[in-house]
Amino acid sequence: MLIRTCIICLTGIAIGCTTASFQGENCNIVVGNVTFSRALNGAANASRVQQATLEMASGPATDYFNAPNGTEKYGNAPLLLTAIDNTQPFTFTTQVTPAFDSTYDAGALYVFEHENHWQKFAFEMDERKATRIVTVRTLGTSDDNNHEAVASPSVFLKISSDVESIGYYFSTDGVTWQLARVYKNDFPATTWIGLSAQSPLGAGITATFEKITRSAEAVKDFRQGL
Repeated sequence: MLIRTCIICLTGIAIGCTTASFQGENCNIVVGNVTFSRALNGAANASRVQQATLEMASGPATDYFNAPNGTEKYGNAPLLLTAIDNTQPFTFTTQVTPAFDSTYDAGALYVFEHENHWQKFAFEMDERKATRIVTVRTLGTSDDNNHEAVASPSVFLKISSDVESIGYYFSTDGVTWQLARVYKNDFPATTWIGLSAQSPLGAGITATFEKITRSAEAVKDFRQGL
């Protein structure tokens, strides 16, 4: 078994990563109170941490999407993951600023079990160059939902579960939240929350993630996200 270990030190923050012969990498990337321990598609090497900010770069033609008609499947965007005990409540929040350039460029959060079961929660550029909230739920194949356009360069994204339900919320100020979607929490007892950048039609993108926090509580109001 080939194992490669690398240590990157940025402004006093160490990033340790071990690459093995199985898919993905075991990592130790700490931002705020969150430790990302798994990386897919080179996400560890594509990420740069400085103080409480994480920047992730994607290459060209990167995406996660399983076409609704089952004819195409994409799963090559960099993805950093932290393990979640899904038998307990949790809330995960970050502020994302993508360096938009091309259609479908995005910075995103994921809830991830495997390549055929995941939820993408993205701040994405659409076909008309508007930047908007987009959600993609994948159960074998993906749906695709365009939500409100957001004119500001940054948006707060929040995912929260009380074990039974899981909700997805966005905000421009981190105070007033808008529901994007809520549904039954059908993820397994151990699942993953992740950060990603994508550029399906472009030459690549950098997404900046700030104010990354994780708590062992759910929102009290699943409509208002509070």
